[in-house]
Formats: sequence, structure tokens, C-alpha cells
Amino acid sequence: MKLYYSPGSCSLSPHIAICETGLNVELVKVDLASHTLENGDNYLDINPCGYVPALELDNGEFLFEGPAIVQYFAGLAPEKNLAPAADTFERAKLQQWLNFLSTELHKGVAPLFNPAMPDEAKAILVAGYSNRLGQLADALGDKNYLLGDQYSMADIYLFVILSWHPYFDFDASAWPTLTAFQERVGARAAVQQALKEEGLA
Repeated sequence: MKLYYSPGSCSLSPHIAICETGLNVELVKVDLASHTLENGDNYLDINPCGYVPALELDNGEFLFEGPAIVQYFAGLAPEKNLAPAADTFERAKLQQWLNFLSTELHKGVAPLFNPAMPDEAKAILVAGYSNRLGQLADALGDKNYLLGDQYSMADIYLFVILSWHPYFDFDASAWPTLTAFQERVGARAAVQQALKEEGLA
């Protein structure tokens, strides 16, 4: 298998999942500005949407969207317990969190990376993001992870989103529970491995 990624982007989530599971997956770096691979190939031929991640299976099929890819990885390494069993309430909760992170946090904050975004629009986006972040912090409460004591693929995704705060000067100190969460997940060996492999640590 091959994972198409760009350092520090949302593809860091499946990259961490690879390190957590120990799956044999080749990493292929994508230049998102030019939509090219390091060998010069056009990434748009792989994913016409132009964004990462993309997973290429050994049979030539492709899987897109980070939440789908990490759940696929979890199924390939069930002994790692990174996702509850299928068709259980706990698995539905995992999917709930992956959807929330994808639609309410990730997509809510992604426009802030656009240098052409007007300051007035940025203020509106930050306010909406802050509101959702506060709701998430309340839901996390004093639990170690989003599913309670079980570390899961949702925690990996949340870690990646929180790691973007320095890029748009966002102050999350109002939510110490999220700071503790970020430190907890960031200390994991698999997370450190992925960060080093992407040149981020």
C-alpha cells in the first residue's frame, strides 16, 4: 500500500495510524501547491480533488478521505484496538467523533490557511471554531480520550487538528483539558515517529 501525504496536513492522521498499527505502507510525498509527486507525476491523476490523504491499495484501488482510511487501517490491525468493533454503539461513537472533527473542526479551520482570507472573515471563522472547540473540551471533560479510556483513531485526528494552532496564531489556553490531551497523545512513540518522518520534530 501507498499513502500519499503532505507534511503537517490532515494526512498526518493516517500516517500516525500507520505507525500505531505497524502496517507496511509506503509514504509518497505530495506537493500540494503544484499537485506533483517527487518523481514529477501529476497527483491529480490519483486524486482529482487534489488534496491528501489518498491510499493506494496493492490491487490498484484507491481510498480517499482520512476518516475512511484510518478506519480501514484499524480493521487491518484489530489487535491494536484503535477502533471499537463494527456494528457496536461504541463504533458509532467513533464515527460520530470522526464526522464532528472532519466537518465542524477541520473544515471550519482550513480556510484560515488561505493567505487571501480577509481579516473580517478570519474573525468569524475563529469565533465559530472556538465555539466548537469549547463544546469538544466540555465533552472530553476529565476523560483521557474521546471514547473514555480507549485511545482511538478519533484521538489521532484531533491531535492533528490541534497541532495546527501555531500556524494561525490561535490561543487555546482557555481549554487546559485540550492542552493536556495534546501532550498526552503527542508523547506516544508512534506520534513522535510520524512527526519525525515528516520533518516536524
